[in-house]
Amino acid sequence: MTTRPRPRFSVRVSLVEAPEDDGPFEDVPAHLCVPLQQWVENQLTYQGHSQNDQARPICLRLRIPPGYDRYKQVDYVVPLVEAHGLRLLDVVDEVLHTKAAEDWAVGKLGEILDEAGSAYRVNEAADGLEERVTPAVRDAVRQTMADARAQPSAGSAADHLAAAWQAAYGRGPDPVRAYGEAIKAVECAAHAIIQPNNAKATLGTMLGEIKNARHKFTGAIPSPVGDPIAPAEAMMRALWEGQTSRHGAQTATVPETLEAARASVHLAAALVQWFVSGAVLRTP
Repeated sequence: MTTRPRPRFSVRVSLVEAPEDDGPFEDVPAHLCVPLQQWVENQLTYQGHSQNDQARPICLRLRIPPGYDRYKQVDYVVPLVEAHGLRLLDVVDEVLHTKAAEDWAVGKLGEILDEAGSAYRVNEAADGLEERVTPAVRDAVRQTMADARAQPSAGSAADHLAAAWQAAYGRGPDPVRAYGEAIKAVECAAHAIIQPNNAKATLGTMLGEIKNARHKFTGAIPSPVGDPIAPAEAMMRALWEGQTSRHGAQTATVPETLEAARASVHLAAALVQWFVSGAVLRTP
């Protein structure tokens, strides 16, 4: 259960109005910079000594040149600790990814980000940052992943949905991949119901199957036109036809926008849940 942030005293006693822009902050505001730098330093030093073996690969991946300690020795920790702004978020993300932080430190980072009103949080795997999403929405998607994993006929739907989520909301989002993984998730979940005998089935061929044999399928949501598969079909078609970068053509390929990719993930989550829960069925 989440609670609303406690208003500051001056707001509670009506000395000032609540600030319009009090988060979530998408950059690293001044009040968050030093706590994050201290967190990075704590993870990459031991008893005052730099852990260069852990810091070196992070510097290399982020293309950050090393610094020097007081003895003029190469030190890979110094530039990571001194990072600021978006680069500091990249550093924190990489420290998590390399598992350089212990469990208690991951929890501490989560507290820092929460209390500072950051737009980012530690992801569920504790191996990177992701953008915050309404907890109820995040929990619903997480439950769909769990349900899909428990359903053998859903194949790798849970894995694809998890990859789509990370590509849509993780640090450094990849809209094209997010959209593609969302489609794969639905293809896995729907395969056993729509086209079980087609080893090369895609969302496109499944839509063709529904179009040519509507009487073979039913859905839990009634349709005003007396076509019980119509709601699921409409959602599947919106997902399939909304991916603009799937094929090349004479015209320029237009990659999916981040907004479209995130919408596709939530649409896919709903469809996966329908297929694994029995809300869409093949009639006897």
